[in-house]
Amino acid sequence: MLKAIKGPADTKTGPVFTALFLLWVAVFLSACTPAPETWQLSGRTMGTSYHITVVQVPAGSDRETLQQLIDSELQQVNQEMSTYIDDSELMRFNHSPVGQRVPISQYLASVLEMSLDIYRRSDGAFEVTVGPLVNLWGFGSRPEPESIPSDVEIAGLLEIVGSDALTLTRGPDTVTKSRTVEVDLSAIAKGHGVDRVAVLLEQQGIFNYLVEIGGELRTLGVNPKGKAWRIGIETPGTAGQIVQEPILVSGRAVATSGDYRNYYERGGVRYSHSIDPRTGRSLKHKLVSVTVIDDTCAEADGLATALNVLGAEAGMAMAERDKLAVFMLVKTDDGFEERYSSAFAPYLERSEK
Repeated sequence: MLKAIKGPADTKTGPVFTALFLLWVAVFLSACTPAPETWQLSGRTMGTSYHITVVQVPAGSDRETLQQLIDSELQQVNQEMSTYIDDSELMRFNHSPVGQRVPISQYLASVLEMSLDIYRRSDGAFEVTVGPLVNLWGFGSRPEPESIPSDVEIAGLLEIVGSDALTLTRGPDTVTKSRTVEVDLSAIAKGHGVDRVAVLLEQQGIFNYLVEIGGELRTLGVNPKGKAWRIGIETPGTAGQIVQEPILVSGRAVATSGDYRNYYERGGVRYSHSIDPRTGRSLKHKLVSVTVIDDTCAEADGLATALNVLGAEAGMAMAERDKLAVFMLVKTDDGFEERYSSAFAPYLERSEK
């Protein structure tokens, strides 16, 4: 299942894969104008933007009230899982002593449980305690280093990084750390936020929607034209964005991970913001981006990160083993090559009918 895409092998000035929502907007707005019963809501959260389209709004609904409910829900997610809010639930755990059992909310416990599951399934490629290594390489709270980290520095941090230090219990929900690890859920929290908003909309009687936060999205029902939601996977191009693969995703969630935006170069070598927590080093493989379709956006978000770290071969092996719907763009000498798993194929086949 390979298809070569001719194009430039790298461009530093333009993103290889922009937010899926923006591409969906291009496809959607070229087809129609929103109907009167369609609302488009937007705002800021988690250091990025969100965009929501709801269709066939129930009679008696109030747009301002719905916007307030969404903002309140996303604010609550931040209060639970942000590392930028010092008194967030997650930061209270990070500040807690080693060995102390810390009570946590059902939401935080569920996200940690999913994170630990993906950690195990990916043999440690998905790691919520990788923060110190990210900072060491200059992609977190620290500026870009003048020289790449030394073997000694990396080895020292690898001693403390690792989800094996976390013990989660459910009912009651608590988490304990056996060493001084710090948890960062940025690789899964946006997806969880999308899921929370989706559930909120359904509680309000809205069953036709697209919810997007920072490029991660979830859909249900139909778009304003009464058809299945359709988004485009984008490929690099010399003259702006090109739709590589349109897919139908109604009732599913979609997330993407890649090393195409955040990186720096030292001595002619490109160092990506994506750090392999197993080696402590920046990724150097040729996998450009990974898109995952799943039932929940949190799962898709975390899996996309894990597969990106694993690389094209090991990542696709995991996708086939776990029957994951995965699409990859891999850099080649001639441009880019697309690869997709068996579970992803039906989405492409449906879009071609």
